[in-house]
Amino acid sequence: MNISLYDISVWVLPLLIAITFHEAAHGLVAHRLGDDTAFRLGRVSFNPLKHIDPFGTVMLPGILLLSHSPFLFGYAKPVPVNFRALNHPRLGMVWVALAGPATNILLALAAAAAFHALPLAPANSAQWIADNLKNSLVINVVLAVFNMLPIPPLDGGRVAVGLLPNVLAYPLSRLEPYGMLILIGILIILPLAGSQFGLNLDVISTILRTSTGTIIRLLLVLTGNV
Repeated sequence: MNISLYDISVWVLPLLIAITFHEAAHGLVAHRLGDDTAFRLGRVSFNPLKHIDPFGTVMLPGILLLSHSPFLFGYAKPVPVNFRALNHPRLGMVWVALAGPATNILLALAAAAAFHALPLAPANSAQWIADNLKNSLVINVVLAVFNMLPIPPLDGGRVAVGLLPNVLAYPLSRLEPYGMLILIGILIILPLAGSQFGLNLDVISTILRTSTGTIIRLLLVLTGNV
């Protein structure tokens, strides 16, 4: 797979903005709801270096890209939140968790709306700006959809823990230490194992791709691009 400097230039900026705003949103909402842990540690920041995880943000997506994985994913350094310090811990956890994906959807909406401003861009940079906007739309929607999978420590898992009755929330919350292993299993190992036996076990990736495509089309319709 040949990756040019141009390819890197139109993917890195949208990715950094997406993960930085996602993580900063978690910390900001937590601070507003009573927990200043992230604020004190300098994680309510729009400096991407505060949020980049060398493995999760750089190496893992790169490995998946080079291995032709059916679905790319990665993660940033999680913003530290003391949910017990929130004014209303259980409901607060839901709002803090939703802040990240909601911010990504807003960024995707902004990128889609910005397509209308492309005629104003200088001719020699219009294509580069267009590719950045297109990738920003895709990255932000993928990040929002992926993070809403109901598996802790993903945002969707914490939303589920906050909304489900205790009899279901408690066992789900106990999966958090194993969440990333579960994701790697169902997104990478299971499909690879199934392919050895001629079986398509790539169900989660198919659901994610379908959901992502639907949301992208909806955002394009809402912004008058379709």
